[in-house]
Amino acid sequence: MVFPLKSIEDFTIDLTDDHELLRNAVREFAENEISKYVEKGESERDFPRELRERAKELGLYGLDVPTEYNGQGGDYLSLLVTAEEISRIWTSFSTFFLIQWMFNQALLKWGNETLKKKYLRETVKGEKIAAFCNTEPEAGSDVANMKSTAKIINGHYVLNARKIFITNGDIADYYLITARTSPPDQKARWKGITVFIVEKDWGVKTVSRIETTGLKASHTAEIILEDVKVPEENVLGEVGNGFKYAVESFDYARTIVSSQAIGIAQSAFEKMTNYSLQRTAFDKKLAEFELVQQKISESLADLETARLLTYWAGTLYKRGRMNEYIIAASLAKFHSTEAAERIVTRAMTIHGGYGVSVSTGLERLLRDLQILKTYEGTNDIQRISAARQFYYRFMGVKV
Repeated sequence: MVFPLKSIEDFTIDLTDDHELLRNAVREFAENEISKYVEKGESERDFPRELRERAKELGLYGLDVPTEYNGQGGDYLSLLVTAEEISRIWTSFSTFFLIQWMFNQALLKWGNETLKKKYLRETVKGEKIAAFCNTEPEAGSDVANMKSTAKIINGHYVLNARKIFITNGDIADYYLITARTSPPDQKARWKGITVFIVEKDWGVKTVSRIETTGLKASHTAEIILEDVKVPEENVLGEVGNGFKYAVESFDYARTIVSSQAIGIAQSAFEKMTNYSLQRTAFDKKLAEFELVQQKISESLADLETARLLTYWAGTLYKRGRMNEYIIAASLAKFHSTEAAERIVTRAMTIHGGYGVSVSTGLERLLRDLQILKTYEGTNDIQRISAARQFYYRFMGVKV
């Protein structure tokens, strides 16, 4: 088999008829329900409550959570299908679920039964909104550089933290918050970080809602915790292992971001092909011009290679093939987001003057992609990470 993979099975994708049934259900929901709120939601920078309530009926909040915790019992590929279809209509809304899924997964992997029963059952049902708080003003990609602290005082932790670019930051009920429980070791800066589950009512304050280039309806905020008391039992997993938990959470989210980009790419591709058949110039349909045909074929290649790479990565995750998945997820993330950007740009070109009109929706897709290229690990970082992980996991060399 082709190096570095070992078996033909490594190249297969585990999509089934059940995934296609889910895709059809989510697509119908997106086209018939979500689409009605996009323009207003982006303008008002919010999701209507009735839409969030409708999503509960479909079980979108806990797709990959076992039924014993009120989830749907789906797999990782179910998340990719759902994120793709929602993003095809409204990427902001899919980001809302991305964070909810990250919270759920972190509790499933590292939470004890008490924490699962207390918090997971509510977030899975959509009764409570979650946020994942790691990024700081001076610690974005450099997670180990965080300044937030948590100290034990009289049987509980006291947290002081400032987190920025937090999705759902100003509307969440529950927060996963990383903070240092011991000073950094200069030889191993990642050590000493711990993850806490913090309830908003304990003292989480919103500093500001951050205006972003894209994902206008997504609630991106800066939050602050000042001497917030957190019970010891609200430590997620083991004290000092927070860096590992955060990185693995980003690994989990990364391919979902890739599927969001596919949804955007699919939307732009449909817009450009439909327009090329409707619009005429010089007594010919745009689709008859060779330059337009070239853009269509290049876009189709970008779309399908991104989709195959993304669902391949998702299959590796589903099978627990983490050595391969870590690399594939990074490849999928930067390839899919940049392929989608190329497709949207071509679509704008084919639309001519209308391509820069807000009414086409193309400019929103282009703006949203700038966020996708940045969060859950910037594309530049993914390029470096994929190479380093390849050398380490398959060559046995640290570079």
